[in-house]
Amino acid sequence: MIKRLLAIVLSVLVGLVVVAAPARAEVPVPPRAEVAAPALAEVPVPPRAKVADQVGAVVDEVVARQLTEYQIPGAAVVVVSGGRQVFGKGYGVADVSAGTPVTVDRTGFFMASVAKVFTAEAVQQLVEAGRLDLDVDVNRYLADLRIQDTYPGRPVTLRRLLTHTSGFADTPLGVAVADPAGVAPLGAWLRDNQPPRVRPPGTLAAYDNYGFALAGHIVETVAGTDFASYVDRQILRPLGMTGTTFAQPTPEGVRATLARGYRADGVEARGQYGAMSPTGAGVVTTPADMGRFMLAALRPGNPLTAQHSTQDPRLPGMGYGYEQHPRAGQAVVNKDGDVPGFHDIMALLPETGLGIYVAYNGDGLGSAANFAAHDLVDRIVDRLYPSSGQAPTTAGTGLDAFAGTYRTTRYSHTDFTKLATLTTAVTVGVDGDELTTTGLSADPALTEQHWRQVEPGLFTDGRERIAFRDGVLFSTANPTVAYQKLSWYAQPTLHMAVAVGAVLVLLVGLLWWPIAALVRRRRGRSGVVPRLAVLAGWTTAGLLVAFVAVLGMILGDSAGLDERIFLGDSSLLTIALVLPVVAAVTTAAMLAATVSAWVRGWWRRAGRIGYTGVTASAVALLGVAAAYNLVG
Repeated sequence: MIKRLLAIVLSVLVGLVVVAAPARAEVPVPPRAEVAAPALAEVPVPPRAKVADQVGAVVDEVVARQLTEYQIPGAAVVVVSGGRQVFGKGYGVADVSAGTPVTVDRTGFFMASVAKVFTAEAVQQLVEAGRLDLDVDVNRYLADLRIQDTYPGRPVTLRRLLTHTSGFADTPLGVAVADPAGVAPLGAWLRDNQPPRVRPPGTLAAYDNYGFALAGHIVETVAGTDFASYVDRQILRPLGMTGTTFAQPTPEGVRATLARGYRADGVEARGQYGAMSPTGAGVVTTPADMGRFMLAALRPGNPLTAQHSTQDPRLPGMGYGYEQHPRAGQAVVNKDGDVPGFHDIMALLPETGLGIYVAYNGDGLGSAANFAAHDLVDRIVDRLYPSSGQAPTTAGTGLDAFAGTYRTTRYSHTDFTKLATLTTAVTVGVDGDELTTTGLSADPALTEQHWRQVEPGLFTDGRERIAFRDGVLFSTANPTVAYQKLSWYAQPTLHMAVAVGAVLVLLVGLLWWPIAALVRRRRGRSGVVPRLAVLAGWTTAGLLVAFVAVLGMILGDSAGLDERIFLGDSSLLTIALVLPVVAAVTTAAMLAATVSAWVRGWWRRAGRIGYTGVTASAVALLGVAAAYNLVG
């Protein structure tokens, strides 16, 4: 998803510049950690005859279109109902060069963040065994690291970790490795890469990979064994999930059937491994295995699928690991996952015993695979449970109070991926008695949505709902984040305008100064210090224009951007982040030279104005860069 969010950030600016491993060791789980695995569910059959036929008709048509339209090599779909698998089918190929077909029983896919529900299951087992408490400070269970006491009296708890409300900032840069043999131990990685806590726990949600990894580490600490071995012994084996593993490197037997994942440009993707396996790094499964897990997860009274957090009581929220996405009058919970080249989703309808798992081994054009997975699930649910109508709406009043620009709570406070917020801001406008929004829809073809008021502060577009409270926007489309209204000075459009204007001025200086310096040299009018001042200006302009160009090259490679971010191993990225630091030094020299130029009368008045303009532009561009963690 990140590459789609970042790829166009600097397109305008760039245009201006152009003007094999052993099997898992059997690690015994201490007796105190032996807790009951989830039992297979006895669930009612959905109230529709011939579920398999209806599902098959939808899936065959939609998946065939998706693979062609989005250029995704392969997919697999499994549906369970009435306590058994009723549909399972592979589409396309698992390996483009070999032409290996996708099958639901043997083809392995990287699970990505769907693994979070396994982590929640492991935590719940230990809670039921009396080994863990969901509401105590997690530092009670940690021996090798300690969570910062940023908000005294408001500690991080497991309940907050499992509902994305712990308050940690997002930190996607460098979380993955290309070689699974180089994966660091989970505890050591968490200790060395703890992100800042940026809000009190339980206030606003922000999707939190670190938090789920921390929950997994608590499991392995209390159980006395590594997380992969715990999950294997306590969840996978009891369910017969022989094609699933959390171990890294991937065991030979599982690796032999693993599909290859592909970027949008057809190149095989890297970056699926990493220390945070409880969040999905390196986790492999087969669609048939996920069918077995869904049957277990559909057990009556499963506490993980119940609501445990909501940011607005009028909207659905979070279970433990599961997101609530009601549709067609049905209670639906799901969890999706994304790593480079692999995208999947698991959706459960607990009240009717229906489970759907979809997996793709390609990012798809425009990073469409994640949307494709959600779209397929929606179409299956719609076919089985036709909508009974829309909620009544009323005329909107006082809508101007909601208008503005909103920023997601999920962004990095420390690395350059904050740049994504330039293009992911949500805008809310007023159109008569309706609200309009851009930036909320996951559908790439739906850029603007129209919302009618249901009650004050609550709106619907016929499918989804949004709510406003205290300057914060909440959406049923994604209960794992909130959107905070921005002040005028934090507007992305303002920052882009400043950056574009600054680059224009810097380009003029970069092109004009060599000519002007040559003229001055011939006339003999410049002293050494003024010439050095011009050199500092020309160098600054060159550094900052090069910075924009290099950053544009990185962001322009949309097909490989996820890899660059997750692996953090790009030489271009290193260069891009060094250039503004050096430019900051030369800009300081320009500031001093600007004062001297006016005090001592260097150059003509037009020359002094021009130099001052370039200095101000350098300061402005560095200011925007610093606001998005691109300096330092």
